[in-house]
Amino acid sequence: MIRGAVLGSPISHSLSPIMHQAAYDFLGIEGNYTAIDVPSGTLESFFRERCAEFDYLSLTMPLKEEALCLDLAIDALTQRIQSGNTIYKAGNRWTLTSTDGSGFLAALAHAGISKVDSVLILGAGGTARAVSGALDSIAREIHVMGRSSVRQSALQSAITQAEFQYLRWVHRPDFSSYDVVVNTTPAGAADLLADAIPSGIAATLFDVIYKPWPTELAQRWSDCGGKVLNGLELLLYQGIDQLSLVLDSKFDRLALADHLRSVLKKAAH
Repeated sequence: MIRGAVLGSPISHSLSPIMHQAAYDFLGIEGNYTAIDVPSGTLESFFRERCAEFDYLSLTMPLKEEALCLDLAIDALTQRIQSGNTIYKAGNRWTLTSTDGSGFLAALAHAGISKVDSVLILGAGGTARAVSGALDSIAREIHVMGRSSVRQSALQSAITQAEFQYLRWVHRPDFSSYDVVVNTTPAGAADLLADAIPSGIAATLFDVIYKPWPTELAQRWSDCGGKVLNGLELLLYQGIDQLSLVLDSKFDRLALADHLRSVLKKAAH
């Protein structure tokens, strides 16, 4: 019996329980996975009081940075990007890691993207750092556009190979200068940027939001001729990577991804 949960606030919109339960069924595993509302500032008390009930925990906003304050083993990547989305048992020790980055790269690879010249990331939070850290291995140049410079140094620390530049938020960014644009902002935050999308846009937009869908930004991007990837792809692959950490047995990742993609598409509509 495997026991998991996704923690965050708000959390009622999350499709993680549907996805993980579908994965258990597909793999023939007995398991239970729930969504639990854990507001900012309460993760430590929740984990102290209830961690024995679970084998792993998925973290969403606003807990990806807060988790770093828990008394856990933290791997080097998570330390570097200062963001974690997975707490799991490794032997008798709980470990904090992030599968956001590996899931993001897997989603790009599925879309046929393995190398990138220039990337623009919208937003500067925990997901942006995970995405930046992942893109560092395949991108030549990474630009991040945020509303303040408070998170600039943390983002720069997540990048060790690519050229990095932090940009202050503007309403008409030059999207045509990039191969890939990644929106990591909360739902609605980037909608005002839709007017800046030129007709015939060649870049790919990866919008990590999956509900509500399509976002105004994604719809306009598609209308202007650009390729759009939505957050279901990230949810899918980061979830598969979480299961890889937790399960002892090997499984067919490609077959599982195809199955979960179908399940998530139905659940999202």
